[in-house]
Amino acid sequence: MADSRRKPGRLETHLAAYDRVVEVGIGRRTELAATLAETGVSVTATDITPRAVPVAVEFVTDDVVDPDLEVYEGADVIYARNLPPELHRPTLEVAEHVGADFLFTTLGGDQPAVPVERRTVREGTLYVARSDGAPR
Repeated sequence: MADSRRKPGRLETHLAAYDRVVEVGIGRRTELAATLAETGVSVTATDITPRAVPVAVEFVTDDVVDPDLEVYEGADVIYARNLPPELHRPTLEVAEHVGADFLFTTLGGDQPAVPVERRTVREGTLYVARSDGAPR
């Protein structure tokens, strides 16, 4: 008898459905941004500290608490990995302002500080704080 349980998808699969993405707080973890760029997604990465990113990824120094909204304009989704709770609301506000979806993961046992829908991904839980409801 076949196992009818679906295995959760990967975070990159959810994000690859978008044309233009902005990653908040890329840090030193550039592999997801690189993978998305390799699949044809336009990727901009931000951090408060200048970071080295793959050639196909645009990098902008920005602080989501005091954002340059031009960085996020035109994005289909703003995402972050291991986003600390104090940045959930400011990032959601940026996403709302520019009309982008907002997806994120947290670190360890941190719970979302904004209303979310939870999706299981192989890497853990993906929180969807803002979505236009369009199928992805």
